[in-house]
Amino acid sequence: MIMKARKILVLGATGKTGRKVAERLVKKGHEVRMGSRSASPAFDWENSDTWPGAVEGMDTVYIAFQPDLALPGAKEAIRGFSQLAVDAGVQKLVILSGRGEKEAQECEEIVIHSGVDWAVIRCDWFNQNFSESFLLEPILAGHLALPRAEAKIPLIDTDDIADVAVEAITKEEHTNKVHELTGPRLLTFSEVATQVSKATGREIAFQPVTLEQYSAMMEEHNVPKPFIQLVNYLFSELLDGRNAHVTDGVERVLGRKPKDFSEYAREMAASGIWDPVEAKR
Repeated sequence: MIMKARKILVLGATGKTGRKVAERLVKKGHEVRMGSRSASPAFDWENSDTWPGAVEGMDTVYIAFQPDLALPGAKEAIRGFSQLAVDAGVQKLVILSGRGEKEAQECEEIVIHSGVDWAVIRCDWFNQNFSESFLLEPILAGHLALPRAEAKIPLIDTDDIADVAVEAITKEEHTNKVHELTGPRLLTFSEVATQVSKATGREIAFQPVTLEQYSAMMEEHNVPKPFIQLVNYLFSELLDGRNAHVTDGVERVLGRKPKDFSEYAREMAASGIWDPVEAKR
């Protein structure tokens, strides 16, 4: 059953999933408030004084926490925000969560037991990490050096995440459920490099490195220490095989298969985002 048009706060509205969720909700006729530092009213996870203005008058909130639910302080922020939102009259909380992350699942429990309707969108690595995040630069350089070469990852596309999130936000049948999403198959980083090479017509070499070597590389490139800590966590804790299986979560909600990495790679190659010449302009 489709709910009536709602007033929805989308947190992380400029991020990988938030902007797509917001776009889809607007097209469906919902009133959407963008939750970001640059919005008006502004929203900043690091400044709780911005939270009341953002949730005022909203019926539903899509929660995308930055930078990651696994980091220290995330659970306290989710607890404080959820309580504030419920007290302000919010009737539904939909949280984007991490698959296989103990800390993220503790945050899920806070939302689940908040006293209002809820939904959990639980995901693994995004395809878009290779086009909108820390792995774009190595693709442009034609040299992907990463630890955990043996890891098999069920990469998920943010288009699929956004489509499922919108269903969970707007339809009763997807309320009060955990939606665990993956792509249609497992891929290693070497296989990712092969797929990108095929799509772009450029050779993207893959080099396995240790986690210590990768951390040193990030330090040499002046990557902020909190981000290095997050990446270390992702590689050391989540690529140990615990998530090396696919689910039918996308198909159960959307009635179709999730986007394959090869399709995503063709789309990105056609967009020019992986063209080193275009990137320099």
